[in-house]
Amino acid sequence: MKYILLYTCSLFIFLSCTSKKNENLEQNTNLTNKKVIAYVNSWQDNWGDNFEKANLITHINYAFANIKDGEVVEGRHTDFEIIKKLIKLKEKNKDLKILISVGGWSWSKNFSDAVLTEASREKFANSAISFMKRHNIDGIDLDWEYPGLPGAGNVHRPEDKENFTAILKLLREKLDGIATSENQYLLTIASGASQNYLDHTNMKEAHKYLDFINIMTYDFHGGGEAKTGHHANLNPSNSDDNPLVVSVVKAVQEHVNAGIPIGKIVLGVPFYGRWWKGANPMNNGLYQKTKGTTGSYNYNAIIDSINSNKGYTEYWDEAAKAPYIWRQKDSLFITYDNAKSLKYKVDFVNDKQLGGIMFWQFNGDNGTLLNTIYNNLYIKE
Repeated sequence: MKYILLYTCSLFIFLSCTSKKNENLEQNTNLTNKKVIAYVNSWQDNWGDNFEKANLITHINYAFANIKDGEVVEGRHTDFEIIKKLIKLKEKNKDLKILISVGGWSWSKNFSDAVLTEASREKFANSAISFMKRHNIDGIDLDWEYPGLPGAGNVHRPEDKENFTAILKLLREKLDGIATSENQYLLTIASGASQNYLDHTNMKEAHKYLDFINIMTYDFHGGGEAKTGHHANLNPSNSDDNPLVVSVVKAVQEHVNAGIPIGKIVLGVPFYGRWWKGANPMNNGLYQKTKGTTGSYNYNAIIDSINSNKGYTEYWDEAAKAPYIWRQKDSLFITYDNAKSLKYKVDFVNDKQLGGIMFWQFNGDNGTLLNTIYNNLYIKE
Protein backbone atom coordinates (compact mmCIF):
# COMPACT_ATOMS: atom_id res chain seq x y z
CA MET A 1 0.00 0.00 0.00
CA LYS A 2 2.98 2.28 0.33
CA TYR A 3 5.55 3.22 -2.22
CA ILE A 4 5.31 6.97 -2.62
CA LEU A 5 7.34 9.77 -1.10
CA LEU A 6 5.25 12.85 -0.41
CA TYR A 7 7.64 14.74 1.74
CA THR A 8 7.77 18.19 0.15
CA CYS A 9 7.35 20.26 3.29
CA SER A 10 9.60 23.31 3.00
CA LEU A 11 12.57 23.99 5.26
CA PHE A 12 10.67 26.89 6.77
CA ILE A 13 7.74 24.67 7.68
CA PHE A 14 10.12 22.01 9.01
CA LEU A 15 11.79 24.47 11.33
CA SER A 16 8.50 25.95 12.50
CA CYS A 17 7.02 22.47 13.06
CA THR A 18 9.92 21.26 15.15
CA SER A 19 10.24 24.49 17.10
CA LYS A 20 6.61 24.19 18.19
CA LYS A 21 6.85 20.51 19.07
CA ASN A 22 6.64 20.91 22.83
CA GLU A 23 3.98 23.59 22.55
CA ASN A 24 1.58 21.71 20.28
CA LEU A 25 2.06 18.04 21.09
CA GLU A 26 0.10 18.41 24.30
CA GLN A 27 -1.27 15.53 26.27
CA ASN A 28 -4.90 14.55 25.85
CA THR A 29 -5.76 13.61 29.41
CA ASN A 30 -9.28 12.55 28.43
CA LEU A 31 -8.03 9.63 26.35
CA THR A 32 -8.59 6.35 28.19
CA ASN A 33 -8.43 3.63 25.53
CA LYS A 34 -5.56 2.92 23.17
CA LYS A 35 -6.13 1.20 19.84
CA VAL A 36 -4.01 -1.56 18.33
CA ILE A 37 -5.00 -1.82 14.67
CA ALA A 38 -3.77 -4.73 12.57
CA TYR A 39 -3.83 -4.67 8.79
CA VAL A 40 -4.62 -8.12 7.42
CA ASN A 41 -4.31 -8.51 3.67
CA SER A 42 -6.42 -10.56 1.32
CA TRP A 43 -3.53 -12.17 -0.55
CA GLN A 44 -2.18 -13.85 2.59
CA ASP A 45 -4.77 -15.34 4.94
CA ASN A 46 -2.57 -14.46 7.84
CA TRP A 47 -4.64 -14.02 10.95
CA GLY A 48 -7.75 -16.17 10.89
CA ASP A 49 -6.07 -19.19 12.49
CA ASN A 50 -4.21 -17.19 15.15
CA PHE A 51 -7.06 -17.38 17.61
CA GLU A 52 -5.06 -16.73 20.77
CA LYS A 53 -3.60 -13.48 19.46
CA ALA A 54 -7.02 -11.86 19.02
CA ASN A 55 -6.73 -10.40 22.53
CA LEU A 56 -3.60 -8.45 21.55
CA ILE A 57 -5.43 -6.11 19.18
CA THR A 58 -8.54 -3.92 19.16
CA HIS A 59 -9.23 -3.55 15.42
CA ILE A 60 -8.55 -5.34 12.14
CA ASN A 61 -8.42 -3.44 8.85
CA TYR A 62 -9.01 -5.98 6.11
CA ALA A 63 -7.13 -4.94 2.97
CA PHE A 64 -8.48 -4.31 0.45
CA ALA A 65 -11.81 -3.71 -1.22
CA ASN A 66 -11.61 -2.40 -4.78
CA ILE A 67 -13.59 0.31 -6.58
CA LYS A 68 -15.24 -0.63 -9.87
CA ASP A 69 -17.79 1.40 -11.79
CA GLY A 70 -17.92 3.79 -8.86
CA GLU A 71 -18.81 1.12 -6.32
CA VAL A 72 -16.97 -0.63 -3.50
CA VAL A 73 -16.61 -4.30 -4.39
CA GLU A 74 -14.77 -7.36 -3.19
CA GLY A 75 -11.13 -7.34 -4.22
CA ARG A 76 -10.79 -11.12 -4.41
CA HIS A 77 -13.13 -14.09 -4.48
CA THR A 78 -11.67 -15.27 -1.16
CA ASP A 79 -12.86 -12.18 0.74
CA PHE A 80 -16.02 -13.83 2.04
CA GLU A 81 -14.15 -16.81 3.48
CA ILE A 82 -11.34 -14.76 5.03
CA ILE A 83 -13.66 -12.19 6.62
CA LYS A 84 -15.72 -15.01 8.16
CA LYS A 85 -12.52 -16.31 9.76
CA LEU A 86 -11.73 -12.86 11.09
CA ILE A 87 -15.21 -12.49 12.57
CA LYS A 88 -14.71 -15.75 14.47
CA LEU A 89 -11.89 -14.04 16.35
CA LYS A 90 -14.63 -12.19 18.25
CA GLU A 91 -15.24 -15.42 20.10
CA LYS A 92 -11.87 -14.77 21.73
CA ASN A 93 -12.11 -10.97 21.87
CA LYS A 94 -15.72 -9.80 22.04
CA ASP A 95 -14.68 -6.15 21.67
CA LEU A 96 -12.71 -6.68 18.45
CA LYS A 97 -13.81 -4.45 15.57
CA ILE A 98 -13.33 -5.35 11.91
CA LEU A 99 -13.28 -2.76 9.13
CA ILE A 100 -12.96 -3.00 5.39
CA SER A 101 -10.13 -0.90 3.97
CA VAL A 102 -10.98 0.47 0.55
CA GLY A 103 -8.31 1.24 -2.04
CA GLY A 104 -4.70 1.06 -0.97
CA TRP A 105 -1.76 1.77 -3.22
CA SER A 106 -2.88 -0.46 -6.07
CA TRP A 107 -6.64 0.17 -6.03
CA SER A 108 -6.94 3.93 -5.51
CA LYS A 109 -7.09 4.78 -9.20
CA ASN A 110 -10.90 5.10 -9.28
CA PHE A 111 -11.39 7.14 -6.10
CA SER A 112 -11.38 10.56 -7.76
CA ASP A 113 -14.05 9.59 -10.29
CA ALA A 114 -16.13 7.79 -7.67
CA VAL A 115 -16.49 10.88 -5.45
CA LEU A 116 -16.57 13.53 -8.17
CA THR A 117 -20.27 14.44 -8.07
CA GLU A 118 -23.10 14.33 -5.57
CA ALA A 119 -24.66 11.44 -7.49
CA SER A 120 -21.42 9.46 -7.70
CA ARG A 121 -20.75 9.99 -3.99
CA GLU A 122 -24.21 8.67 -3.19
CA LYS A 123 -23.54 5.58 -5.29
CA PHE A 124 -20.13 5.04 -3.71
CA ALA A 125 -21.37 5.52 -0.14
CA ASN A 126 -24.33 3.17 -0.62
CA SER A 127 -22.07 0.47 -2.02
CA ALA A 128 -19.64 0.85 0.90
CA ILE A 129 -22.49 0.47 3.38
CA SER A 130 -23.76 -2.55 1.46
CA PHE A 131 -20.30 -4.14 1.56
CA MET A 132 -20.12 -3.61 5.30
CA LYS A 133 -23.57 -5.12 5.86
CA ARG A 134 -22.93 -7.99 3.46
CA HIS A 135 -19.93 -9.09 5.46
CA ASN A 136 -21.38 -8.20 8.88
CA ILE A 137 -18.43 -6.01 9.87
CA ASP A 138 -18.04 -2.91 11.99
CA GLY A 139 -16.91 -0.08 9.78
CA ILE A 140 -15.23 1.43 6.75
CA ASP A 141 -11.62 2.59 6.35
CA LEU A 142 -10.77 4.68 3.28
CA ASP A 143 -7.19 4.19 2.07
CA TRP A 144 -7.19 6.72 -0.76
CA GLU A 145 -3.58 7.08 -1.88
CA TYR A 146 -3.89 10.01 -2.41
CA PRO A 147 -6.47 12.82 -2.84
CA GLY A 148 -5.20 15.40 -5.31
CA LEU A 149 -1.99 13.45 -5.93
CA PRO A 150 -1.03 10.89 -8.59
CA GLY A 151 -0.07 7.98 -6.31
CA ALA A 152 0.44 5.02 -8.63
CA GLY A 153 -0.41 7.07 -11.72
CA ASN A 154 -4.02 7.64 -10.61
CA VAL A 155 -6.59 10.09 -11.90
CA HIS A 156 -6.50 13.07 -9.55
CA ARG A 157 -8.05 16.54 -9.50
CA PRO A 158 -7.85 19.74 -7.43
CA GLU A 159 -11.48 19.04 -6.50
CA ASP A 160 -10.36 15.89 -4.68
CA LYS A 161 -9.68 18.06 -1.64
CA GLU A 162 -13.29 19.10 -1.13
CA ASN A 163 -14.72 15.85 -2.49
CA PHE A 164 -12.73 13.83 0.03
CA THR A 165 -14.33 15.75 2.87
CA ALA A 166 -17.74 15.45 1.19
CA ILE A 167 -17.60 11.65 0.91
CA LEU A 168 -16.50 11.33 4.54
CA LYS A 169 -19.41 13.53 5.64
CA LEU A 170 -21.86 11.49 3.58
CA LEU A 171 -20.53 8.18 4.89
CA ARG A 172 -20.70 9.46 8.46
CA GLU A 173 -24.33 10.47 8.01
CA LYS A 174 -25.25 7.11 6.52
CA LEU A 175 -23.41 5.13 9.19
CA ASP A 176 -25.03 7.14 11.96
CA GLY A 177 -28.40 6.65 10.26
CA ILE A 178 -28.20 2.86 10.58
CA ALA A 179 -26.52 2.80 14.00
CA THR A 180 -28.25 1.24 16.99
CA SER A 181 -27.44 1.15 20.67
CA GLU A 182 -25.71 -2.20 20.02
CA ASN A 183 -23.95 -1.26 16.78
CA GLN A 184 -22.05 1.98 16.37
CA TYR A 185 -20.24 1.86 13.03
CA LEU A 186 -16.72 3.20 12.54
CA LEU A 187 -15.32 5.45 9.83
CA THR A 188 -11.55 5.89 9.56
CA ILE A 189 -8.86 6.72 7.03
CA ALA A 190 -5.19 6.04 6.36
CA SER A 191 -3.37 9.35 5.92
CA GLY A 192 -0.09 10.14 4.21
CA ALA A 193 2.72 11.10 6.59
CA SER A 194 3.60 14.36 4.89
CA GLN A 195 2.73 18.03 4.60
CA ASN A 196 2.04 17.43 0.91
CA TYR A 197 -0.82 15.06 1.80
CA LEU A 198 -2.22 17.55 4.30
CA ASP A 199 -2.03 20.37 1.75
CA HIS A 200 -4.26 18.34 -0.57
CA THR A 201 -6.86 17.53 2.10
CA ASN A 202 -8.87 19.59 4.58
CA MET A 203 -8.27 17.59 7.72
CA LYS A 204 -9.46 20.36 10.02
CA GLU A 205 -12.95 19.69 8.66
CA ALA A 206 -12.60 16.06 7.58
CA HIS A 207 -11.57 14.74 10.98
CA LYS A 208 -14.99 15.70 12.38
CA TYR A 209 -16.50 12.77 10.50
CA LEU A 210 -13.82 10.26 11.49
CA ASP A 211 -13.41 8.11 14.58
CA PHE A 212 -9.65 8.08 14.16
CA ILE A 213 -6.90 8.62 11.58
CA ASN A 214 -4.09 6.13 10.93
CA ILE A 215 -0.92 7.91 9.80
CA MET A 216 1.24 5.79 7.50
CA THR A 217 4.45 6.81 9.23
CA TYR A 218 6.74 4.54 7.25
CA ASP A 219 8.24 4.36 3.75
CA PHE A 220 9.99 7.66 4.38
CA HIS A 221 12.71 6.19 2.14
CA GLY A 222 12.63 3.25 -0.24
CA GLY A 223 10.65 2.34 -3.33
CA GLY A 224 13.47 2.70 -5.84
CA GLU A 225 15.26 5.72 -4.40
CA ALA A 226 18.94 5.90 -5.27
CA LYS A 227 19.93 6.84 -1.72
CA THR A 228 19.46 4.90 1.50
CA GLY A 229 17.75 6.22 4.61
CA HIS A 230 15.61 5.25 7.56
CA HIS A 231 12.10 4.44 6.46
CA ALA A 232 10.34 4.85 9.81
CA ASN A 233 12.61 6.85 12.14
CA LEU A 234 11.06 8.42 15.22
CA ASN A 235 13.30 11.51 15.14
CA PRO A 236 15.48 13.12 12.47
CA SER A 237 18.87 11.50 11.97
CA ASN A 238 22.08 13.48 12.34
CA SER A 239 23.32 11.62 9.26
CA ASP A 240 20.58 12.99 7.02
CA ASP A 241 21.79 16.10 5.19
CA ASN A 242 18.49 16.70 3.38
CA PRO A 243 16.79 19.87 4.72
CA LEU A 244 13.42 18.21 4.07
CA VAL A 245 14.25 15.47 6.57
CA VAL A 246 11.28 13.39 7.66
CA SER A 247 10.41 11.62 10.89
CA VAL A 248 7.50 10.20 12.85
CA VAL A 249 7.48 13.13 15.27
CA LYS A 250 7.43 15.61 12.41
CA ALA A 251 4.54 13.84 10.65
CA VAL A 252 2.48 13.81 13.83
CA GLN A 253 3.21 17.48 14.42
CA GLU A 254 2.09 18.32 10.91
CA HIS A 255 -1.19 16.48 11.50
CA VAL A 256 -1.73 18.38 14.74
CA ASN A 257 -0.97 21.66 12.97
CA ALA A 258 -3.57 20.71 10.35
CA GLY A 259 -6.25 20.76 13.04
CA ILE A 260 -6.53 17.09 13.99
CA PRO A 261 -7.03 16.38 17.72
CA ILE A 262 -4.04 14.38 18.88
CA GLY A 263 -6.24 11.74 20.49
CA LYS A 264 -7.63 10.85 17.05
CA ILE A 265 -4.18 10.17 15.61
CA VAL A 266 -3.08 6.54 15.45
CA LEU A 267 0.60 5.99 14.71
CA GLY A 268 1.47 3.58 11.90
CA VAL A 269 4.47 1.27 12.33
CA PRO A 270 5.99 -1.19 9.84
CA PHE A 271 6.39 -4.90 10.40
CA TYR A 272 8.80 -4.90 7.45
CA GLY A 273 12.00 -3.22 6.35
CA ARG A 274 13.41 -1.78 3.14
CA TRP A 275 16.77 -2.62 1.58
CA TRP A 276 19.27 -1.41 -1.00
CA LYS A 277 22.24 -3.18 -2.54
CA GLY A 278 25.31 -1.46 -3.91
CA ALA A 279 25.33 1.30 -1.31
CA ASN A 280 28.37 3.47 -0.64
CA PRO A 281 30.07 1.86 2.40
CA MET A 282 30.65 5.16 4.21
CA ASN A 283 28.79 5.32 7.54
CA ASN A 284 27.87 1.65 7.07
CA GLY A 285 25.59 2.61 4.22
CA LEU A 286 23.39 5.04 6.15
CA TYR A 287 22.13 7.92 3.95
CA GLN A 288 24.45 6.90 1.11
CA LYS A 289 23.98 6.77 -2.65
CA THR A 290 23.27 3.37 -4.19
CA LYS A 291 23.48 1.83 -7.62
CA GLY A 292 21.89 -1.55 -7.11
CA THR A 293 18.48 -3.13 -6.60
CA THR A 294 15.99 -2.26 -3.86
CA GLY A 295 13.18 -4.09 -2.12
CA SER A 296 11.55 -5.02 1.17
CA TYR A 297 11.86 -7.80 3.76
CA ASN A 298 9.44 -8.81 6.47
CA TYR A 299 10.66 -8.30 10.02
CA ASN A 300 10.84 -12.04 10.67
CA ALA A 301 13.10 -12.50 7.62
CA ILE A 302 15.35 -9.67 8.81
CA ILE A 303 15.75 -11.26 12.24
CA ASP A 304 16.50 -14.62 10.65
CA SER A 305 19.21 -12.92 8.59
CA ILE A 306 20.78 -11.31 11.66
CA ASN A 307 20.84 -14.69 13.40
CA SER A 308 22.31 -16.48 10.39
CA ASN A 309 25.92 -15.37 11.05
CA LYS A 310 26.31 -14.49 7.37
CA GLY A 311 27.78 -11.04 7.71
CA TYR A 312 24.71 -9.04 8.74
CA THR A 313 25.71 -6.40 11.31
CA GLU A 314 23.08 -4.44 13.22
CA TYR A 315 23.66 -0.76 14.08
CA TRP A 316 21.73 1.82 16.07
CA ASP A 317 21.15 5.49 15.19
CA GLU A 318 20.73 7.13 18.59
CA ALA A 319 19.42 10.47 17.29
CA ALA A 320 16.83 8.83 15.03
CA LYS A 321 16.01 6.07 17.53
CA ALA A 322 16.20 3.61 14.65
CA PRO A 323 18.16 0.44 13.85
CA TYR A 324 19.76 -0.47 10.54
CA ILE A 325 21.82 -3.31 9.08
CA TRP A 326 24.91 -3.35 6.91
CA ARG A 327 26.46 -6.31 5.07
CA GLN A 328 29.83 -5.51 3.61
CA LYS A 329 30.16 -8.24 0.98
CA ASP A 330 27.35 -6.92 -1.24
CA SER A 331 26.96 -3.41 0.25
CA LEU A 332 23.48 -4.31 1.53
CA PHE A 333 21.71 -1.72 3.69
CA ILE A 334 18.45 -2.52 5.53
CA THR A 335 16.19 -0.11 7.44
CA TYR A 336 13.47 -1.44 9.73
CA ASP A 337 11.88 -1.30 13.20
CA ASN A 338 12.87 -3.67 15.98
CA ALA A 339 11.63 -4.07 19.55
CA LYS A 340 13.92 -1.28 20.79
CA SER A 341 12.82 1.34 18.25
CA LEU A 342 9.19 0.28 18.57
CA LYS A 343 9.33 0.73 22.34
CA TYR A 344 10.41 4.34 21.80
CA LYS A 345 7.39 4.85 19.52
CA VAL A 346 5.00 3.29 22.00
CA ASP A 347 6.42 5.56 24.70
CA PHE A 348 5.85 8.52 22.37
CA VAL A 349 2.22 7.47 21.87
CA ASN A 350 1.74 7.17 25.62
CA ASP A 351 3.58 10.38 26.48
CA LYS A 352 1.67 12.50 23.98
CA GLN A 353 -1.59 10.56 24.35
CA LEU A 354 -2.09 9.61 20.70
CA GLY A 355 -4.93 7.25 19.95
CA GLY A 356 -2.81 4.13 19.59
CA ILE A 357 -0.75 2.07 17.15
CA MET A 358 -1.53 0.69 13.69
CA PHE A 359 0.72 -1.77 11.91
CA TRP A 360 1.21 -3.06 8.39
CA GLN A 361 0.94 -6.01 8.53
CA PHE A 362 0.52 -9.01 10.83
CA ASN A 363 2.21 -11.57 8.57
CA GLY A 364 5.56 -9.78 8.78
CA ASP A 365 6.05 -10.35 12.51
CA ASN A 366 7.47 -13.30 14.43
CA GLY A 367 5.56 -12.22 17.54
CA THR A 368 8.19 -9.83 18.89
CA LEU A 369 6.76 -6.58 17.55
CA LEU A 370 3.13 -7.19 18.44
CA ASN A 371 4.12 -8.28 21.94
CA THR A 372 6.20 -5.11 22.29
CA ILE A 373 3.17 -3.01 21.43
CA TYR A 374 0.82 -4.90 23.71
CA ASN A 375 3.16 -5.06 26.69
CA ASN A 376 3.97 -1.35 26.61
CA LEU A 377 1.00 0.51 25.17
CA TYR A 378 -1.36 -0.07 28.04
CA ILE A 379 -0.07 1.76 31.08
CA LYS A 380 -1.01 -0.33 34.08
CA GLU A 381 -2.08 1.46 37.25
